[in-house]
Amino acid sequence: MANHKSAAKKARRDAVRRLRNRFWRKRMRTFIKKFRATLGEGDLERAREMLPGVLGLIDRTARAGVIHDNTASRYKSRLQQALNRLAAEKAS
Repeated sequence: MANHKSAAKKARRDAVRRLRNRFWRKRMRTFIKKFRATLGEGDLERAREMLPGVLGLIDRTARAGVIHDNTASRYKSRLQQALNRLAAEKAS
């Protein structure tokens, strides 16, 4: 337990932030899983509709400071590449 008033306040603030970060991270990961499941089903049109929403959520999560900017870029890049691979498979 914290021995100083400021340390106790920091502990309370950290607990609130931890819960908020868990919510944002879980939400982002759930959206990514749904997108990847759509890709796995081979539903290209639905995946194209979902992509802007997923990318926007990743950006908002990074802006909130929950994930690093480079992590957000990596997620976005890999999702876009996966969509492009599926599109190439469907085209050929």
